[in-house]
Amino acid sequence: MNEEVDKQRRKALVAAASVVGGAGVVAAIVPFIESMEPSAKAQAAGAPVEVDISKLTPGELLTVEWRGKPIWVLRRTPRMLETLKEVRGQLKDPDSKQSIQPDFAKNEYRSLKPEYLVVVGICTHLGCAPTFRPDEAPSDLGPQWKGGYFCPCHGSRFDLAGRVLKGSPAPTNLVVPPYRFLSDTRLLVGAETEAA
Repeated sequence: MNEEVDKQRRKALVAAASVVGGAGVVAAIVPFIESMEPSAKAQAAGAPVEVDISKLTPGELLTVEWRGKPIWVLRRTPRMLETLKEVRGQLKDPDSKQSIQPDFAKNEYRSLKPEYLVVVGICTHLGCAPTFRPDEAPSDLGPQWKGGYFCPCHGSRFDLAGRVLKGSPAPTNLVVPPYRFLSDTRLLVGAETEAA
């Protein structure tokens, strides 16, 4: 009879140990599996970004981040818009035929609304960050400079529509990301436009 009690006791102890061990394995595996899922920040990195442009004054540049890249939103002045015609003969790709942008940006302004330019702030040559140089004819850029973006790494020059000037090492214009206006004061970067 003692042997029978010992066998039952042994079975009970083995079952209890198995349950506790199984729970321990599950408790150890769950955090490991959850760690393989992207974080909320990583999930949001690819999501569209809403941008408030209500306080953006004419001539001012705003930088936001989308997918880990700087996105520039420039509110152009009437003079800035005039310069786009003046530099047309100096451009490599004035009609944006070889550049990356949505169809709505294949125009002289490279934008949905002429007043607002939205581009990725990364040089298309080797990925450096150009500087915003809105001043006309500064001594270091010469008398033909009408304002735009200058990449200090290798000297690429872009106009105020992000179009690359001839003689620059950058092969194409600055990239225009997909975006759309939610209202007159808000835009959504990373979302296709509903109307071109």
